[in-house]
Amino acid sequence: MANKQQGTLIQGVVQKWHDDKGFGFIKSAAGESVFFHVSEFKAPRRPEIGEQVVFTLGQDNQGRLQAKHVQELSFVQQKMANKNRQIRKRNQKRSAQADFEEGQKKRLFLGIGFYGVLVLLAFTGEISWLVVGWYIALGIITYMIYAKDKAAAQNNEWRTPEMTLHILSALGGWVGALVAQTYLRHKSQKPEFRMAYYLTIVINLAGLLFVMAGEGLEGLL
Repeated sequence: MANKQQGTLIQGVVQKWHDDKGFGFIKSAAGESVFFHVSEFKAPRRPEIGEQVVFTLGQDNQGRLQAKHVQELSFVQQKMANKNRQIRKRNQKRSAQADFEEGQKKRLFLGIGFYGVLVLLAFTGEISWLVVGWYIALGIITYMIYAKDKAAAQNNEWRTPEMTLHILSALGGWVGALVAQTYLRHKSQKPEFRMAYYLTIVINLAGLLFVMAGEGLEGLL
């Protein structure tokens, strides 16, 4: 058998086994017969004729080839399957984390973009700077209430009603809620809550546009 196979896993079948002497022979996939000793059989039992095994090639004290680290093929396959599952799971976690971080950037950009539009409208005189301050202040307050609610959930304490969170979003704190959901990972999985949250954004923006178009509330001050 070629020396290049030494150190690599070779598949074979136990062809002969002398239980009283503690050694036998494995027929490799290439059809060659390889000696092995019971001390090299890694299962907690004795080898059986006809069972499939994997092994590496080594040498005895006299330099003759023999099978080393003989293991059950089923055990090795199961071990490799478990390792592959762990690799897939790890890769899925990395992919999910990458997607989450990308989502964080997009949501943060959305929030900053909205505040930027408000600042631009204030510069052009479309709205008052008080409106900008209102949105920023309410965004901070909403974020803090989300943080408080998450801490309460973790400590099994009194929770902030979801309706309160939605009212804050509808009044203009939806950017703070968005940042809290993204970075605190709070209230970000429940579908019903998410749908109601998106509705508060629509309500807030529709109200803002309606008041600006109709110059209600004196053109937002």
